[in-house]
Amino acid sequence: MIQMHSAEQIREAEEAAFRVTPEGTLMQRASHALAVSCANLLSDVRGAVVGSRVVLLVGSGNNGGDALWAGSMLARRGCRVDAITLSDRFHATGAAALRAQGGCLSSWIRDDEQKLLLERADLVIDGILGIGGSGPLRADASQLAADVRDSGALVVSVDVPSGVDADTGAVPGAAIRADVTVTFGAMKPGLLVSPGCFHAGAVRLIEIGLDFAAAAPVALALNDIDVAMRLPEPEEDAYKYSRGVVGLAVGSAPYRGAALLATAGARHADVGMVRLLDRLDGVAPMVVAQYPDVVIDGAAPAEQVRATAWACGSGFIGDADDESTVLAVLSSRRPVVLDAGALTVVAGSARVRDLIAERWSSGLPTVLTPHEGEFERLCPGLLNQGRLSAARAAARSLSCIIVLKGAGTIVVGPSGPAFIDTEGGAELGVAGSGDILTGLVAALLARARVHDLRHESVEVVEVVEAVAVAVWLHGLAGRLAAHDGPVTAPDIAGQVRRAVQVVRSGAAP
Repeated sequence: MIQMHSAEQIREAEEAAFRVTPEGTLMQRASHALAVSCANLLSDVRGAVVGSRVVLLVGSGNNGGDALWAGSMLARRGCRVDAITLSDRFHATGAAALRAQGGCLSSWIRDDEQKLLLERADLVIDGILGIGGSGPLRADASQLAADVRDSGALVVSVDVPSGVDADTGAVPGAAIRADVTVTFGAMKPGLLVSPGCFHAGAVRLIEIGLDFAAAAPVALALNDIDVAMRLPEPEEDAYKYSRGVVGLAVGSAPYRGAALLATAGARHADVGMVRLLDRLDGVAPMVVAQYPDVVIDGAAPAEQVRATAWACGSGFIGDADDESTVLAVLSSRRPVVLDAGALTVVAGSARVRDLIAERWSSGLPTVLTPHEGEFERLCPGLLNQGRLSAARAAARSLSCIIVLKGAGTIVVGPSGPAFIDTEGGAELGVAGSGDILTGLVAALLARARVHDLRHESVEVVEVVEAVAVAVWLHGLAGRLAAHDGPVTAPDIAGQVRRAVQVVRSGAAP
């Protein structure tokens, strides 16, 4: 599992390391790894390190020092290295090392010579700002970021792309767009949360000897091993009721397909049974015609005691009848996932929001799965503070688990670390994809047995992890579907079974 730490935690760990290591040790570790990464990139893309043209963008902080030292090492390997400084204050020892290897330094004035350096560069190393940077870039750095973009050179950022907030991923103005970010000591949330992730490129984490044993991570990201551990094969004596039973209240006359997709997401995730609430709108018979193993039941959700988790809202239009269904599902003493039209109901009904809060206080989790438009209706203006901060705040204010969908989907509860998804890609951005995710989330909650039949309270982290696993599987199903060309939601649904199989076999790509 990838652990992410805040800029403050990283600075504290660095200060602790400075007290027990010789001066300059951490920078030497970082700059050496940076130089190796840059050399490997040049070798892979250009075919050679010797003769490559490298331009360093040097700020006043330690990132600039890392860039200067790495530049000196690349110069020693036969690169032509030019450093452009954006401040009168820069790392003197690193600058001396660069000059000693034949490198050149100049202050940024954007003259024809410097523009030519960038136009001819094979590689640009961005060391303007680090984890201490906040707010938009200054005008000079902003212009330089545009010049770098136009140059077409490979770009490697040091620790975090300049202009990206390390803690939130916010990009309040212009920012460097890197092909690779070499980050040190710990992963930063801003490298995985959009829009920061779009600027980070491929991220390489370098351990430099920082100790975070006493610092709880602010965010986590699952890998295939984590998912496999949380998705075990059924026990030898398993039967349909012991493997999790998903209740679905989904679809409507105008949006019948949503019911099919949510059902597919649930039933392909290796649960024992899927039960569909019959709302007498013609949806249930259509679903059973497609999936004969699905059980139709018109009883109130609270009376369907076999169900161990519920999903509700996919294909709803958010009217009064839908509100009645949402209230009925929330009255069941089971984990509940609310999506699509159910989120419209949540946004407009104080009664529903109060019930969600009451459920949380009694140990019953509710999961909301908004995309950014739905999130804005739920919590107007909150996204202005960035996706990660907004998701945390919404989870606290609504007393629920938030799945803020999009690039780097965020899963977070009212307390504890957030999970940031790194598996899903652009192929998930098709109509109906969210309906599949809703069924998947309900299935993983049902499988995880996060709430048993004795109505005992649940551990928040267990619920959040189960939801994060569902999000990860959804992403893998999308990637598998994309192997055969352009993707539609049925393609993604058809790959859920394979995604489970791939994870269990240890063959996740």
